[in-house]
Amino acid sequence: MTHDAQNSAMDTAMQMIGEQGFDGLVPAMTLLFNTAMEAERASALGAGPWERTEERRGYANGFKPKTLQTRIGALPLKVPQVRGDVEFYPQSLERGLRSEKALRLSIAEMYFQGVTTDRVRRVMEKMCGTQVSSATVSRMVGEMDGELEKWRSRPLGHCPMVILDARYEHVRVDGAVRCCAVLVATGVREDGKRSILGVSVSLSEAEVHWREFLLSLRDRGLCGVTMVTSDDHPGLKGGLKTAFPGAAWQRCQTHLQRNAQGYVPTVAMRPEVAQSIRDIFDAPDLKAAEELLARTATHFEPKASKLAAWMRENLPEGFSVFSLPRHQRKRLRTNNMNENLNKQIKRRTRLAGVFPNEASLLRVVTAVLVEISDEWESGNVYLNMTAEGGAA
Repeated sequence: MTHDAQNSAMDTAMQMIGEQGFDGLVPAMTLLFNTAMEAERASALGAGPWERTEERRGYANGFKPKTLQTRIGALPLKVPQVRGDVEFYPQSLERGLRSEKALRLSIAEMYFQGVTTDRVRRVMEKMCGTQVSSATVSRMVGEMDGELEKWRSRPLGHCPMVILDARYEHVRVDGAVRCCAVLVATGVREDGKRSILGVSVSLSEAEVHWREFLLSLRDRGLCGVTMVTSDDHPGLKGGLKTAFPGAAWQRCQTHLQRNAQGYVPTVAMRPEVAQSIRDIFDAPDLKAAEELLARTATHFEPKASKLAAWMRENLPEGFSVFSLPRHQRKRLRTNNMNENLNKQIKRRTRLAGVFPNEASLLRVVTAVLVEISDEWESGNVYLNMTAEGGAA
């Protein structure tokens, strides 16, 4: 599939949307999916349609029709087939299916367990496009859970930078709705690429959950961790000391900036305080940051004594990043990378509302993260890990 053909498909898809609005989404996405799958087949075969090359590893063998149910409607796709000594299945289709399938199953589970509302039932029918039997749901759940568990338990290796974050979802337990913690660990590997290391879902106490999660990462082979970036989650520091005692802890500077505003006595002072904290974090080195913090706290002491005390106690927890080369600090001084992940998770989980159990929640979140991690690991370098240089 040539670049000209791909560009032509994109232009045609944009024209469909422009002319038909939302009604053009289904034919546009169908065209783009089909074009992407044909491009993948050409890459797998080592040759495009009617091309003769020494690198050719097999031959195109027509198409197999497949209807893909999505949130925008049913896409009538044509899945490319091959023959010869080559195995092929479009990754673009597989990745697109994963998170959609997990979400449909979770909503279907609610329906069959009798805990859903009419609103959730309508969402299920819209997404599935057809009625689903409980036996079919059970079979599909078993297949998907096995696949996702393999990913969650896959071996890890050397990963110097780790970023941790937590979010909360609603799960029904013994007839009551409770908040369930979703812990996510991402990392920047030695090659500078990002990877999602693991995920855990639990109703357990914060410290117990963090400790067990971090120990599970260590037991899967995670090693060489020199720095961990996160917010000040309850129990997290205790878990880090147990699992990775040699790693430095970098408290998220974005969250420190937000937390500081709770100690500012007047609204008028907020811009000055925010800029003062930014100047401290943007200092050229640790010594300069410590000196600027001392002067800043002294400056605010007469009119905001609680703020000054809070600064002295908490802002140094955001200074670990000064031990890194300057070009690495910007991307490792906050857990913004995981916050963006949380937004993508929320897009999927908000349709379900209340999950019937922890396993259902874990299934959806894992499916979303597998899809994103695949893109990260096959994409561009995120951070230059050498002593000199800049972020990629």
